[in-house]
Amino acid sequence: MSVNKVILIGNVGKDPDVRYLDNGVAVATFSLATTERGYTLQNGTQVPDRTEWHNIVLWRGLAQTAEKYVHKGDKLYIEGKIKSRSYDDQNGIKRTIVEIFADNMEMLTPRGTSQSQGAAPASQAVQPQPMASSSADEDLPF
Repeated sequence: MSVNKVILIGNVGKDPDVRYLDNGVAVATFSLATTERGYTLQNGTQVPDRTEWHNIVLWRGLAQTAEKYVHKGDKLYIEGKIKSRSYDDQNGIKRTIVEIFADNMEMLTPRGTSQSQGAAPASQAVQPQPMASSSADEDLPF
């Protein structure tokens, strides 16, 4: 048995690049940064922050969601699998790229706080209205 599963929480490095294939299927790609915080060893040595950049690929509905709502700087939860592929660059040198093919994406940046220019200001956010209490709810044992 084997498992190929990746879970990342990080910040979007650039707005998603969304393409539509001939059959209408959407594909979005963008980079995601994850950072391990630096620390100080007992002997006083400083270990700096370490940032890793991940190439994220979204398909179909996830790609369309990313096109509308994901922007540079947003914090995302990504769940998917690692895939690698090789290609020859313009100089004929063989290159290998590692990508995360996302199966699930959760947006962790609160609405209205996105760092993109197209995001709605927080002052225009809809405020939730308290629900009226009914006597039936008060009889529940929990």
